[in-house]
Amino acid sequence: MSHLFSPWQLDALRLPNRIVIAPMCQYSAVDGTPGDWHMIHLGHLALSGAGLLILEATAVSPEGRISPQDLGLYSDANEAGLARVLAAIRTHSPIAVAMQIAHAGRKASSRAPWEGGTQIRPDEPGGWQTLSASNLPHSASEVPPLALDRAGLVKVRDDFVATARRGARLGLDGLEIHMAHGYLLHQFLSPIANQRTDDYGGSLENRMRFPLEVFDAVRAVFPADKPVWARISATDWVPGGWDIDGTLALSQALKVRGCAAIHVTTGGLSPAQAIKLGPGYQVPYAQRVKADVGLPTMAVGLITEAQQAEAIIANGEADAVSLARAMLYDPRWPWHAAAELGTKVSAPPQYWRSQPREFKDLFEAASFGQR
Repeated sequence: MSHLFSPWQLDALRLPNRIVIAPMCQYSAVDGTPGDWHMIHLGHLALSGAGLLILEATAVSPEGRISPQDLGLYSDANEAGLARVLAAIRTHSPIAVAMQIAHAGRKASSRAPWEGGTQIRPDEPGGWQTLSASNLPHSASEVPPLALDRAGLVKVRDDFVATARRGARLGLDGLEIHMAHGYLLHQFLSPIANQRTDDYGGSLENRMRFPLEVFDAVRAVFPADKPVWARISATDWVPGGWDIDGTLALSQALKVRGCAAIHVTTGGLSPAQAIKLGPGYQVPYAQRVKADVGLPTMAVGLITEAQQAEAIIANGEADAVSLARAMLYDPRWPWHAAAELGTKVSAPPQYWRSQPREFKDLFEAASFGQR
């Protein structure tokens, strides 16, 4: 029995294996609404045999988008567009579908990566004024964000709630709240971005206050029988920034509030980050959260090989592996991993004849009763 392909229970959500498709921005929506690209892209990934598909960072408001082409769930048009995509997925795949809901904060109003990824200034076409915990820009060349006042904090929290309600109407199987990669909630957590002097800045407790308020508000309106979890950058990779100790404290506070898991990543807060890359370089952080806090963890970051992923689960370093670029490069990664590990994977019957002769028992019929 493969550990990677063993079932995983995420609160009440039963998943057939420990392979998670990580959220990956596509910068291809129109006014937040998905179109044909998302139908093709997500439909393709839904046939991969992975246990869970997490939709890309989905903005809770227009100003919360990373780019003008970001996916959103803040309007009826957004909701209708996503309903169309989800209906197609659920017709042909049993995969559980969750959504990462997010606000980009000071990293909003940016160009797509293939257009350079630089800030679109508020006075340029397509740009807008960004918001953050403090009026500190992500990089020195950028227009500083506006520091959120109390009314602004309430609006952002309410935007997360409204998006969570829309997600519930869509029948999403879970929600991931984005507290990582330098976006708004991470900006509140890190002393590099948060230099407030009110109840939302200064001490660790104060810096955690707003992200925890957002989590509480989302958890309260999303169906109680469906999981809500957080994605956290375990370190800024910058001296004096957010670190593993803060991550453990935040994870413990989230555990008390009913958080189902922690999706552990790193970085994204500062251009000064000095990341030490290597295979599975972020896995030790997931292992630390799992061991010290007792919450299930998803590990991500240069996990590319089947035996590597199998060992992470078998050794108790994480409860699931989350694949991003590796899945884009090889959308059938779970098929190939199952073949290498000598186990089975679900696949649509239209593709059964594709399996090589030496793996004639690789595929099994997809079960649509897992959710």
